[in-house]
Amino acid sequence: MLMTQEPMLRRFWHCLFPVSDLTEKPRAFRLLGEDIVVWKDLDGKPHAVQDRCPHRTAKLSLGTLDNGHIVCPYHGWAFDGDGACKLIPQETTVRQRAIHVRAYHCAERYGQVWVCLDEPAFDIPLIEPYRRPGFRQVFEFSEDWACTPLRIMENEFDAAHLSFVHATSFGSTDPIPNLPSIEILDDGFIARSRPAVRNPEGQRVALHTTEDTTFRMTTGRYYVPFFRVTEIAYPNGLKNILVTALTPIDDRNTRFNQFVLRNDTEEEVSTEQVIAFDRMVTLEDKAILESTDPDVPFDNSEGEEEHMASDRPGLLMRKLVRSVCDDLRKSATKETELAGA
Repeated sequence: MLMTQEPMLRRFWHCLFPVSDLTEKPRAFRLLGEDIVVWKDLDGKPHAVQDRCPHRTAKLSLGTLDNGHIVCPYHGWAFDGDGACKLIPQETTVRQRAIHVRAYHCAERYGQVWVCLDEPAFDIPLIEPYRRPGFRQVFEFSEDWACTPLRIMENEFDAAHLSFVHATSFGSTDPIPNLPSIEILDDGFIARSRPAVRNPEGQRVALHTTEDTTFRMTTGRYYVPFFRVTEIAYPNGLKNILVTALTPIDDRNTRFNQFVLRNDTEEEVSTEQVIAFDRMVTLEDKAILESTDPDVPFDNSEGEEEHMASDRPGLLMRKLVRSVCDDLRKSATKETELAGA
């Protein structure tokens, strides 16, 4: 399945980038193949509309902000966060009140900007540990990968690649993976495992250990379609919670957003050290994942891919995404039929 071919994905909230990326200028973004523009109003609230002026189709993202409104660079038409035209400088009538640019649902959560292109079917996922006392938040990166989000998310729960892709960082030398137990939920699943990982020098500092290998308890919560919260608990009491939000830009590209929650301090392990280790790991993944096919087979009816036991989490993701999207489609069809009755 290609991302833009599934219209029900428009009914999920998607994480774009940290809200700190919004400055005094509008910010362009492409979501599921649709060009949008995002900005903050005078109260600091983010808004998103179609990146296309209804006058002569100029990109609003090339414009400016004035009094909380976005101003088209071509003729100065101004629009508010609801998409309503508030000013046509060349006219003194109130005609502009009937003119709109398409507006989208937009919100700030966890320090990130989220957008839903159509009516939201679900809330933004709740990160239970987010408000835990004693935890700090470290923003790691927000960048584009030339890979579909489903491939990246499957990789986050793939235990079999660690000994190969991450052989130089933390992967065990044993190619036989520690397979997780899986608890299936309506909107995703929870995967639990206790793998052995190697401790490179930088990681030994973070773990306060001299051991070459550590067993860590990993609890990964996957949310349909492309969101995960993975808590990694180490024997020394450290908890490192990875929060990953993958957003489909188009059929071949993904915005990869990640931050962590940790129960240590800046003095113990600096922000730079935290980011450096996770960047090393994710860049190892990136080189491989960007070589994969963006068209992920959901039913594999033509035998496009072969599978093994460790692929279960990824195959379950495909099943859940298809099931949830099909349910949304059936519900929408039923509502349309009832409205026309």
